[in-house]
Amino acid sequence: MNIRLSRSSARAAAAAFASIATVTLAANTGGQEPQTPRPTIQRSIELVRSDVIVRDNQGRFVPDLKKDDFVVSEDGVRQEIVTMVLANGGRIFNIAAPPPMVAPEGIILPQSRPSTDTSGRVFLIFIDDLHMDFRNTGRIRDLLKKVSTTLIHDGDMFGIVSTGPSSVAVDMTYDRTRLDEAIKKVSGAGLKPEDLMEGQEGSQGPAEVRYRAHSAFSLVNEILGNLEKIVDRRKAVIYISNGYDFDPFPEYRQTNERQLYTDTGGRSDDPYNDPFQGSAGRNQFSEADLAMEMTFLTRAANRANATFYTIDPRGLVGGPDIDNNISPSEWQAHIRKTTDTLRVIAEQTGGFAVVNSNDFNRGLQRIDNETSDYYVLGYYSTNPDPTKRTRKIEITTTRDDMNLTYRSQYTLRPLPKTTGR
Repeated sequence: MNIRLSRSSARAAAAAFASIATVTLAANTGGQEPQTPRPTIQRSIELVRSDVIVRDNQGRFVPDLKKDDFVVSEDGVRQEIVTMVLANGGRIFNIAAPPPMVAPEGIILPQSRPSTDTSGRVFLIFIDDLHMDFRNTGRIRDLLKKVSTTLIHDGDMFGIVSTGPSSVAVDMTYDRTRLDEAIKKVSGAGLKPEDLMEGQEGSQGPAEVRYRAHSAFSLVNEILGNLEKIVDRRKAVIYISNGYDFDPFPEYRQTNERQLYTDTGGRSDDPYNDPFQGSAGRNQFSEADLAMEMTFLTRAANRANATFYTIDPRGLVGGPDIDNNISPSEWQAHIRKTTDTLRVIAEQTGGFAVVNSNDFNRGLQRIDNETSDYYVLGYYSTNPDPTKRTRKIEITTTRDDMNLTYRSQYTLRPLPKTTGR
């Protein structure tokens, strides 16, 4: 299976289909009068897949469940399970295949061939070097070496991509030497605390902060579109980053701005003439904007049935450096906000975050266990309403004393925009 990390082929295919459609339309209409198009809403029926981990009260994986042992409900309505895949110890067992596609009248479809790809585990190693300190480059590389030895095994398919100047882009492969080569290129390129405190600000606060975060989110969203092509596998995204904060060190920045205004002849006690009087409110929607960015990301991950495991390479973070004039309370608030974003991204996609801990081996071993043993259940939703975008999922078993881990919801793609005269 060859999954590219770019959209060039998709764009070319879209352009080709567009040209074919244009030629066909011209041939069919001839000299007819153009008619006013009517807006239409179309929604194709797609197979909804969700991976689920079933363990007993002793924490052991239960590998002998059948399709009839599961009950899947969407928004309280029971669904019919049509596909079921079991992964046990990294090996794949296709217990129930989806029914064959019904061909439209007059169309003959070729017989489907079984896939030759037997990889049971699919990983994307996402290195957000735009949000990692250069001084932690050694820790970042040590963490990636542990990922290579503890998590990635022979037969696993993985890809690697970075957001910044490390310029790492490895398409999906089984060759573990590609990971070892990529580790040597990785280095942190994040903003230093003094850059965050004294950098240029726009109407929404530090402009560079939002630009970097949006670049990272856009890149991983693009890759998730390609991961969606891989089906019946638990897709794990190893998300390595220091996290995000759209309004870092606000007290220091406000004090610095007021002092600059006073030094240039302004009156800091005049609320009408002081342009920085409202600086506290200038970035008041920063948390909401960041939450929206993360919501778009987690929705795309749930559509692709991808689970995020976020790791903060800083480990257990102490106080600020002595050369940074930051109050301990403001520093801790910044650390808390950045680690909270990593927790939200992971928990909203069915994974977990490894933050505020120097024991990376324990977290990686847990990821290894969760990606080795699981079920993938598939069903066709009985809800035809395209405006009901967010769907709640509930999965239970007919057996007692079973503990299930799965994603609790998914979101449909936005409806295509309609145009009319």
